[in-house]
Amino acid sequence: MRHFPGRPRRRFLALLGSAALALGGAVALPGTAHAANLLTNPGFESGGLSPWTCTGNLGSVVSSPVHGGAKALQGAVTSSDNAQCSQTVAVQPNTTYSLSGWVRGSYVYLGVNGGPSTWTTSPSAYGQLSLTFTTGASQTSATLYVHGWYGQGTYYADDISLDGPGGGGGGDTQAPTAPSGLASTGKTSSSVSLKWNAATDNVGVTAYDIYSGANQLLSVSGTSATVGGLSPGTSYTFTVKARDAAGNTSPASNSVTVTTDPGSGGTGFKQAAPYLYEGWGDPPNPTTVMSATGAKWFTMAFVLDSGGCTPAWDGQRALTGGVDQTAVNQIRSAGGDIVPSFGGWQGSKLGANCSSASALAGAIQKVVGAYGLKAVDFDIENTDEFENEAVQARILTALKTVKANNPGLKTIVTFGTSTTGPTYYGNRLIEQAQSLGANIDVFTIMPFDFGGGSDMYGNTVNATEGLKNKLKSTFGWDDATAYAHIGISGMNGLSDQQETTTPAIWTQIRDWANSHHIARLAFWSVNRDRPCPGGGVTSNCSGIGQSNWQFTSITAGFTG
Repeated sequence: MRHFPGRPRRRFLALLGSAALALGGAVALPGTAHAANLLTNPGFESGGLSPWTCTGNLGSVVSSPVHGGAKALQGAVTSSDNAQCSQTVAVQPNTTYSLSGWVRGSYVYLGVNGGPSTWTTSPSAYGQLSLTFTTGASQTSATLYVHGWYGQGTYYADDISLDGPGGGGGGDTQAPTAPSGLASTGKTSSSVSLKWNAATDNVGVTAYDIYSGANQLLSVSGTSATVGGLSPGTSYTFTVKARDAAGNTSPASNSVTVTTDPGSGGTGFKQAAPYLYEGWGDPPNPTTVMSATGAKWFTMAFVLDSGGCTPAWDGQRALTGGVDQTAVNQIRSAGGDIVPSFGGWQGSKLGANCSSASALAGAIQKVVGAYGLKAVDFDIENTDEFENEAVQARILTALKTVKANNPGLKTIVTFGTSTTGPTYYGNRLIEQAQSLGANIDVFTIMPFDFGGGSDMYGNTVNATEGLKNKLKSTFGWDDATAYAHIGISGMNGLSDQQETTTPAIWTQIRDWANSHHIARLAFWSVNRDRPCPGGGVTSNCSGIGQSNWQFTSITAGFTG
């Protein structure tokens, strides 16, 4: 499988890149002064279904997964019912309307009774559906619907919008004035409170719609609202539009940008977890190492694809029942625990070979379920994963799904670095994590084989500071929150590029990590944590003079 004696997870540091992955597009609203969302409860933020009705009582409102706001529709499709949810609204004859909505699941449909529909196959994250239709010469109402497909599993829908002039307005075509003075009156890590000055209208304003970008989050009748369900430490830009009884909508108010609070200083997750590899390098008995060092966590390497998006240790050893499970059992019997690492430098990787994010999430879930995990690590390297932006997005989306389905599970991504911080693809990974709302707990860099030369301490610190600055600029975090989302994964002794990290240097790095309260400290590997001065880069010793398990003992002193 792997032929590098020192470490089967080297990486090529790429500093240049090309086009960004397209993640979706906005639907253009009709160019009319009275365009408005005619649907009531379009984002299900009321917490109930009304006025939506769902066949078979199979619709419900859930808080996860959502596209915008804090709620979404869930349709529990069966083999005999597609869980269609619909709403009827007043419309005007001979008029073109635009219908759009965000959906997630297998074969989800959006349409209008007696008119067109559109559908998507099986997105693992929310995707937007849109269509237009023109009412008949005497048509005064339209029924809009969303549904799944028989036997294809639960679907989700959110932020459904019907844009066009409302019906039954008595000829009122005058839009309200724009609300003014939009401002934030407070915020938490998951909500922002807003207020604005009332709009005016020739008949009367009946509602205010709050937007973040093109997404309508909720509607209220007054001049204040609290938007919930937001991500910690994230920047949001809000506007408000007024709407009257005829469906005429005003221009947008002024915009206001607010960054939610970071929460309790980060993830609250601290982990000292050196890599242990059962497939190579004279694997030591983990309880012997734990007894000698006080170590509690180990990062178990590597989970790969054994074919057909099926996880296996090293791509060839059964997920359970073999030497890897024996090691896990020994570690847990001694009061410790493990985090599996998916990927690495070589082999057939799940991220690259699973056909979709949902398939990859299913593969990760098999490992989570097999071991009742508290955390997972995705070691994203090489051209097939790290330098493939579509695969990056697939991995992040899968981790988001798995995290949503396993409350409390922590997600870690590990990737290469330069001496000054993330490379182009590292920056792209972080930006995609923010764009996708992946909610990654720890971004771990590997500061070795990165040109560290003779100053492994100084260059490791510089690389980590570069990561901190990138996290701050991308997520809007302060220093403390950014550090609390950072991990360092070094290489003990000699690296493949003949960089030398001595026990003294690793102690310096650990002490710096503790003083800056980062989240995770690891190294490659416990198998190599044995002396062989002058031995070069080998699988079962560090190539330098040290005592047995000295780096593991130093790492065990990491408290964050």
